[in-house]
Amino acid sequence: MINLKGDERLDYLLAEDLRIIQSPSVFSFSLDAVLLAKFAYVPIQKGNIIDLCSGNGVIPLFLSTRTKGKIIGVEIQERLYDMAVRSIQYNGLENRIQMVHGDIKEMPKQLGYGRFEVVTCNPPYFKTPPEGEINPNEHLAIARHEILCTLEDVIKVSSDLVKQGGKVALVHRPGRLMDIVTLMRQYRLEPKRIQFIYPKQGKEANTLLIEAIKDGSPDLKILPPLVVYHDNNEYTKEIRAILYGES
Repeated sequence: MINLKGDERLDYLLAEDLRIIQSPSVFSFSLDAVLLAKFAYVPIQKGNIIDLCSGNGVIPLFLSTRTKGKIIGVEIQERLYDMAVRSIQYNGLENRIQMVHGDIKEMPKQLGYGRFEVVTCNPPYFKTPPEGEINPNEHLAIARHEILCTLEDVIKVSSDLVKQGGKVALVHRPGRLMDIVTLMRQYRLEPKRIQFIYPKQGKEANTLLIEAIKDGSPDLKILPPLVVYHDNNEYTKEIRAILYGES
């Protein structure tokens, strides 16, 4: 049995044989999280992995299907942290995924510098707007805007947590690409792979995936573009394979 609170529901985690607690008024995962979980390198057999800004734990849950390593998720909002913990318990993954309730900026001191092979993060995308323009829903505002952590916070913390030669993977908006690359290099993270996501053929990219190596040598690869929808608004074959495991 699982204890659902308020408007929570128990959803299937798409192609994976897992379930996740979601709430339309608090948090539901997006395609961006799925794409990051598929894009990021993870060691298959063992290793320490940490996911920052974890929300309801979607990325740690997805990553658990690709690695036998230990995964830590970090979430500052207590309600989302609680949802993640209950989802992990429901799926019987307590021995492989641990959630930490706290501020990502405290994690290097709390969990250890240079401890992780992989860091992933689906951070808030947007700089904080004037007060009157912020979403009145606190949970959604914190998830979308840099209210509690900035892009620089995310990249600095990721660099502090990852081992030399370890990998950091982010999903973000193309408009922040130069900020991301500049900050990554400032904090000893060398971008190695980038993939742009396009809503439809012929449209501008609206999402990017980027992976960097701590103290890596310069050698950036631009991966083939990924298109989400056909003109009839159906998912492309590539996206269906990622979401539902269809070939």
